Amino acid sequence: MSKPHTGTVAPTVSRRRFLEVAPLCVTVPVLPMVTTARPETARLLRQAAGTAPRLRISGMELIVVHATARTTWLFVRLSTNQGLTGLGEASLGRRAEFPELEPFFELVRDESPFRIEQYRQRGWAQASSGDRVRATAFSAIEQAQWDLVGKALGAPVSDLFGGRLRDVLPGYANINRATSNRQPEGFAANARAAVDDGFAALKAAPFDGFPALTQPEIEVAEAADLGIACVAAMREAVGPNVAIKIDAHSNFDVPLSIDVARRLEPHRLSWYEEPVPPQQVSDTKTIHDAIQQPMAGGEFLFGMQGFAPLCQQRAVDIVMPDVKHCGGLAEARRIAAVADLHGVAVSPHNPSGPVATAASVQLCAAMSNFDILEFQWGEVGWRGDLIDPPERFENGSIAVSDAPGFGIELNDAVAAEHA
Repeated sequence: MSKPHTGTVAPTVSRRRFLEVAPLCVTVPVLPMVTTARPETARLLRQAAGTAPRLRISGMELIVVHATARTTWLFVRLSTNQGLTGLGEASLGRRAEFPELEPFFELVRDESPFRIEQYRQRGWAQASSGDRVRATAFSAIEQAQWDLVGKALGAPVSDLFGGRLRDVLPGYANINRATSNRQPEGFAANARAAVDDGFAALKAAPFDGFPALTQPEIEVAEAADLGIACVAAMREAVGPNVAIKIDAHSNFDVPLSIDVARRLEPHRLSWYEEPVPPQQVSDTKTIHDAIQQPMAGGEFLFGMQGFAPLCQQRAVDIVMPDVKHCGGLAEARRIAAVADLHGVAVSPHNPSGPVATAASVQLCAAMSNFDILEFQWGEVGWRGDLIDPPERFENGSIAVSDAPGFGIELNDAVAAEHA
């Protein structure tokens, strides 16, 4: 990949030129209002006027970080002719290569990072084709553009989305990948450890490895019994006041979904996630209306159109767009707006590395119907040090950075140790 070249910053720019390069969704006043804008807004406008005209994306780098046998983190770093860099995350299972990034990078090469909507228009047909890999590649580059725009303006990305509504975000610990002992005692031990770390909410997927429903009935019944026993053990371990969320990973059909949910009622789930694929909107709605627990879903859906049916039919109570897969930050905001229109909350899916987490924090800080943010807990002890400043959840919450962009840089030394 090409490396960034240094360049000079133009001291002035015409009003017309500034409006051409400023993204439509940056919520700052246009130039005629500078004299009456608050000082911070005026400063951002002056900085944008000097930076935007000659700032161009010049290169892309893929950084591969091997965390565990189950998890590989893929970070995208866009470089510019003025030395700024922007980060995005494209983690997708165990993939360690991502050639699908290249055609999307060509859509932004030599372009201003401010032209996010232009990129979205150019890449949307491929990104929305139904191929999750392409959707992830598209989303990663869009994330990195926002990071660049924030850095060019000297503003956190949440300011570009209308400004933060909260300074600290609650999180829940996803203990699933950290739980190698898939018996009740294994889930209980990690549930207790996450609570000891300060989390008041946690999630697990104790029905992973569930047999196909075409297998003998006794095998299916035993697997359901084991999953329910794991939930019971977690509840006993953490007590009555910790929120427990269960992801069924679409292993069930409608009757089994309802039966398992009813058997889980004594354990007072915070939510019941994707017992069937969320694209099966009618089935999801049937389950939702038949059970007591709130329902969540949508972790791999793409775009506003992918989420709209769930929201319009109130088939779930919480939607879960993932900034790595849903189309990026701009699209996640559109999804949140549709959800808000129908009284549905948003809890971004985020079993991700620290870059996607930092991006999601900036997104959620400015989101009116935000619920809670997922955190991939307990996989590796060095995770937080992959970025600078280090990622830290304290008392189950994460502070919203007010530094430019996502407020982070990649710690290349730590990344290189785990390449």
